[in-house]
Amino acid sequence: MAAKRSKITSFDFHPGRILARKYEVIKRLGAGWEGEVFLVNEIATDIERAAKFYYPDRNPKNKNLLFYAKKLHKLRQCNILIQYQTQETITYRNESVSFMVSDFVEGDILENFLNKQPGKRLDLFQALHLLHGLAEGIEHIHHMREYHGDLHTGNIIIRRHGTGFEIKLLDLFHWGKCTSANIHEDVVNLIRIFYDALGGQRYYSKLSPVAKGIICGLKRTLILKKFRSAGQLRDYLETMQWPD
Repeated sequence: MAAKRSKITSFDFHPGRILARKYEVIKRLGAGWEGEVFLVNEIATDIERAAKFYYPDRNPKNKNLLFYAKKLHKLRQCNILIQYQTQETITYRNESVSFMVSDFVEGDILENFLNKQPGKRLDLFQALHLLHGLAEGIEHIHHMREYHGDLHTGNIIIRRHGTGFEIKLLDLFHWGKCTSANIHEDVVNLIRIFYDALGGQRYYSKLSPVAKGIICGLKRTLILKKFRSAGQLRDYLETMQWPD
């Protein structure tokens, strides 16, 4: 009877390990349902990259990696997304493991960034800068007839830059063609991120009319009546009237 193939659920790549004769492991960055991400050094160029290693049973026939790589290539002009570089394959525990190499982006996951702020929240002007940057980036993705599908504070990388922020998005989860419903879901999620960045329910009653006018009580119908697209949200932020 043939031995049952073991299921890979983690990668024990220690710092200094060489992978595919091209990359030296620096450290593990994180993990998700599909696999794990490591910071690696590209030996030939001495450039740091991010490498996502897919669990084989969650990447059948390399389908998930190839889908994501092609999506990132299509959207390569969208500055809010991390740039794809290449894909590689290694043998690990007698199984073929594929990994995708992308640019490494420094910064904090937004959820962690917020937890470091006073009161674990941003003030209104900072939150508006954040929302504007996100809306502008998502607008570009929507113009390409694509969408994100799962925007939240756990898959956004943020770093302060001048009076605003540098923002990058992680993951594009969904597989279907872009529809109005997908675009609307991204818009509602943008508003939810703004709400969370301002402290969520704990602070909502104390927020200014400006903030509440954007959040709309998190009521989906009211949000979509006001903002049918990321572009409308971005335009609203750039032209909104402030009370005297």
